[in-house]
Amino acid sequence: MVASEARRQEALIQAGITLASELSLPAILQKIVELACEVADARYGALGVLGPDGTIEEFVTHGVTEEQRRAIGHLPRGRGILGALIVDAKPLRLERIQDDPRSVGFPPNHPPMTTFLGVPVKVRDRVYGNLYLTERVGGGSFEEDDERAVVTLAAQAGVAIETARNREELERLAVLEDRERIARELHDGVVQSLFAVGLSLQAASSMPGDAEAVSAKLGDAVEHIDRVIRDLRNYIFGLGAGSGVADRELGRALEDLAEEFRRGSDVAVRVRVEPEAASRLAPVAADVLQVAREAVSNATRHGGGETLSISLLRDGSATVLEVDDDGVGFDLATVGGRGRGLANLRSRAEDMGATLDLDTAPGRGTAVRLRVPD
Repeated sequence: MVASEARRQEALIQAGITLASELSLPAILQKIVELACEVADARYGALGVLGPDGTIEEFVTHGVTEEQRRAIGHLPRGRGILGALIVDAKPLRLERIQDDPRSVGFPPNHPPMTTFLGVPVKVRDRVYGNLYLTERVGGGSFEEDDERAVVTLAAQAGVAIETARNREELERLAVLEDRERIARELHDGVVQSLFAVGLSLQAASSMPGDAEAVSAKLGDAVEHIDRVIRDLRNYIFGLGAGSGVADRELGRALEDLAEEFRRGSDVAVRVRVEPEAASRLAPVAADVLQVAREAVSNATRHGGGETLSISLLRDGSATVLEVDDDGVGFDLATVGGRGRGLANLRSRAEDMGATLDLDTAPGRGTAVRLRVPD
């Protein structure tokens, strides 16, 4: 008896170590059932995982072969003895399942089972599921020591399940956040660059009588597409969507941006950059360039103006990027910040710890100002 208790304690210690490891949730659930059978000397074990509605949504077993599971059929619905443990989440020991008035019997092809030990798996007042053990190895009924050991294991299991679910939720949120970041980067960088190419090709189509000019436009477009592909490749390999800034300072990058849109439209684009301002924003140069690209693209696409200016200047204890156009403007209250363009601008500004201001009205153009404090 002493040897048996020592073995059980060792099994519980090993269970705690195992459940604390970085296992996936399915692996944890399977391991819980196996450990429960070990500490209680049970031939068969199962873990019924409860769904939000309190019914069994997953049933993990040990001791039953895959052929037997297929022959038994669908998962238990949580009736009879299993349902009793769901309704009243307290340990339950039975010498004969069949003698309990709540028993509803077993489905066809189910292995014969008589003795029973059930324990809820929970953390504080939250029940994640129930452990069901039957048929003590060597015969006899489950005893109080078995129940105590499985209750201890169930407490460890509840923490392990909660931790695994929280980890999975954090990973899911991280994927969603990364997906949104990738969408924003592609929209701000690659999509807007390709839009500039489209403008250039559109301009080429309006020069049918000048083969040399059309050829030059097409050459510019091909060169631009090559640059976009390079930037996209750099982004994929983790160099960042704004990696084009890495090999040239911010002022030159803004000049290149202006040139992209000059070649693709009739809008006159002017650039003014103070060297100190560009130097101050070197750590966030890629983000600043993307804000400028989005603002210029919006002005070219929707503004309908003749001139556009990009300025990067010092203003007291801050550096200000401003993109102005003399286009048609819009009613900001009506637009209400809808659309990925404005949302991306605001999100990127927030990530930089900067403020974004849009000054516009119908008939008087638009000014986009990004103010980055020192």
